Amino acid sequence: MWEKDININDVREIRTRTNVYFGVGAIQKIHDIACDIKEKGIDKVIVMSGRNAYKTTGAWDVVEKALKDNQIGYINYDQVTPNPTTVHVNEAAKLAKDFGAKAVIAIGGGSPTDAGKSVAILLEYPDKTAEDIYDFTFAPIKAAPIISINLTHGTGTETNRFAVVTNLEKDFKPAIAYDCIYPMYAIDDPQLMTKLSPKQTRYVSIDAVNHVIEAATSAVASPYSIKLAKQVIALVVKYLPKALANPDDLEARYFLAYAAMMGGVCFDNGLLHYTHALEHPLSAVKPDLAHGLGLAILLPAVVKTIYKDRPATLAEILAPIVPNLTGNPSEAEKASDGVYNWLKSVDVPEKLTDIGFSENDVERLTDLAFTTPSLDGLINIGPSGNSRDVVSKIYKDSL
Repeated sequence: MWEKDININDVREIRTRTNVYFGVGAIQKIHDIACDIKEKGIDKVIVMSGRNAYKTTGAWDVVEKALKDNQIGYINYDQVTPNPTTVHVNEAAKLAKDFGAKAVIAIGGGSPTDAGKSVAILLEYPDKTAEDIYDFTFAPIKAAPIISINLTHGTGTETNRFAVVTNLEKDFKPAIAYDCIYPMYAIDDPQLMTKLSPKQTRYVSIDAVNHVIEAATSAVASPYSIKLAKQVIALVVKYLPKALANPDDLEARYFLAYAAMMGGVCFDNGLLHYTHALEHPLSAVKPDLAHGLGLAILLPAVVKTIYKDRPATLAEILAPIVPNLTGNPSEAEKASDGVYNWLKSVDVPEKLTDIGFSENDVERLTDLAFTTPSLDGLINIGPSGNSRDVVSKIYKDSL
């Protein structure tokens, strides 16, 4: 019940590698951020966003005023979609270069921030393209400053070094991780998240749960990532139903946002493995597939696969979802069924067949999991080994 001692209206500064302004009303801190970057010589920025949310949440009114008050010129690229593509990044980078932007402000969920991180790299490497970044033809060591204004409680990208962008021509959805793309500043303001639809609310929160289950069970997991995972899952299980019942419940949004932010820190340390590695091919082939839905579909099969390898850790961190696990490897089926029952309880019962995949797709998806740049690295740190059999069985068990 420690949450009751927290005043959600107190805006706190949480220092990770990124300075995060966190709490109801945190969007007002953009005025301080704008003043700071102007003092650092940044007088032009590109604003990365989707088409609507940056305005309908009210975020843009505050950001635009802060930029104007500090005489910072701006240009807006508002074409970022869920599962952003290299086309978006290249278009925005050209716009930014032509305008003379010296920094990137991303407003939205993970997609605008990930695309914005990629644009920030290209501002420092004008001879490169988004395809160069995500084909790993070079390893960037610098990027323009990034400010992430987060509108969802799932991504974690506002406080870590990861970004994901899809190359539609190859059906590749790789992930990059570079120190140069930690945002300089981030804003997590729960009042900007109340307009998330019920589906978005479910999917982004499930994304946060997946982040920490993987980070707590990978080959590089640490006590830090395990303890963060335990708290993140407990908070999501407690507050997701409250946010679904009352979308304007700021306390619920606050603790879901905190869970997601710390989930980003968690996988910045423990990294990710099977669920994300196998989801990326799903949403690369079907770009309209919500990332969180793809993860939800795969999660029960992943838990079933890895339980024998990390029974004690999973029994502890999954306790809010599946009570009374003892850490015996024989409980794999019970743990998997418990996770699926929890997903159904928040109205996410789908399987792969429900979104248009069949057993005939398993071989192609497995190929993509191993051939998409970077995903083999995630599979290699999975606790159950890196064989094709492990990957294909997870897909089959998710049908």
